[in-house]
Amino acid sequence: MSDVATNLRRIEATLPQGVALVAVSKFHPLPAISEAYAAGQRVFGESRVQELAVKAPQLPDDIRWHFIGHLQTNKVRQLIRLRPALIESVDTDRLLSVIDAEAAKEGVVQNVLMQLHVAREETKFGFSPDELLKYFSERRFENLKATHICGVMGMASNTDYESRVLEDFRLISDTFREIGRMCPDLRGFDTVSMGMSHDYLMAVDCGSTMVRVGTAIFGDRY
Repeated sequence: MSDVATNLRRIEATLPQGVALVAVSKFHPLPAISEAYAAGQRVFGESRVQELAVKAPQLPDDIRWHFIGHLQTNKVRQLIRLRPALIESVDTDRLLSVIDAEAAKEGVVQNVLMQLHVAREETKFGFSPDELLKYFSERRFENLKATHICGVMGMASNTDYESRVLEDFRLISDTFREIGRMCPDLRGFDTVSMGMSHDYLMAVDCGSTMVRVGTAIFGDRY
């Protein structure tokens, strides 16, 4: 069994039933992704449209690609045409509108997650919890024609203080639950994507239903 396969098995063994694993393959070569695929992994995460455009045609069609990086509006059309299973990083109203318009043109319904910004780093993108709650309280999602909001995505602060990381994850989970209470008729709103290689177990304890793990599977980036 390859190192990638061994790493996958080890991580899968730590995940409760119902928690999905996204293998973050960004910056990793095709052979490494193929090893993970051979070990049974089908969901992979990429953060650059151009990199996904190169990789996807060379890999099996049943891979479900998640886009997890910051997405510029001028890259949306190209990304939609690559048919990602999920865009996890919708961080502005404008981006959501562009995704909706391009998906409608392509005749597809695009699944997305709304990205929450709870981390201390200013470089992170996303809606504040208050902004996202306002979006849903105003039921602006009802204007979407070709986009399905499946849940939220977020990242904890990059810190060694475990208490701060847990606080961030709980805020993401609490915001998700509050949206559910606010909009009980919102169908298919069931995903909380949070947790990476170094903190995914804490994220799961705080209610994550999807973790994004790269280094712990593939090793350091190339």
